[in-house]
Amino acid sequence: MSVIQGFIRFLLPREDHWYDMLEELGRLGHEASKALSTFKDQPASKVREAVQAIEHRADDVVRRMEDALARTFVTPLDREDLHRLTSELDDIVDLCNLSARAFNLYHLEKPTPAMIQLMEKLEAGTAILADEIPHLRKHEYQHLLEGGRRVRTLEKEADAIYRQAISQLFSDSHPDFREMLRQKEALDDLEAAVDYCDNVADLLTNLAVKHG
Repeated sequence: MSVIQGFIRFLLPREDHWYDMLEELGRLGHEASKALSTFKDQPASKVREAVQAIEHRADDVVRRMEDALARTFVTPLDREDLHRLTSELDDIVDLCNLSARAFNLYHLEKPTPAMIQLMEKLEAGTAILADEIPHLRKHEYQHLLEGGRRVRTLEKEADAIYRQAISQLFSDSHPDFREMLRQKEALDDLEAAVDYCDNVADLLTNLAVKHG
């Protein structure tokens, strides 16, 4: 291989490289949500440890993506789209970590029914994203549109669960304000994580419309 050919290959890495990283982030989001759901059976400290380890792996993928973007001129998707998709996928893992940290920091012994429901919606949403992201490299845009609709439905259901849980927290005539704070922080983070699943679904939908 000549010096020029080597330089060109450096500037134009194989296209699959980008999709590999996006798909890895999608899988890590689902792993983080599954680890978070173990709070139903595991102490908060164990959950926090497991989710944090996954977050570190996601941070490594983000660094690899940023390095690749910094040194590459041509990408299979717009650079801005790659950056946003990477950031939003990483945010899902970050919010799983924030939720696990809230469980541990506020000494929650077990999740409330609403928290369990939100964790189930989050796990379902990340499962859809992990399944749908591989269709991006195959240019199977109809799959992305269908996945987006499914995630949006889950997000609306999660919003309803969250609103009902917050309403119940503030409807107590003799509230325990410390307990209210503990529960609200955890509920906020869980609901935000589902919202970010919807953000990723919107990005995938926009890419399907743009390239389809």
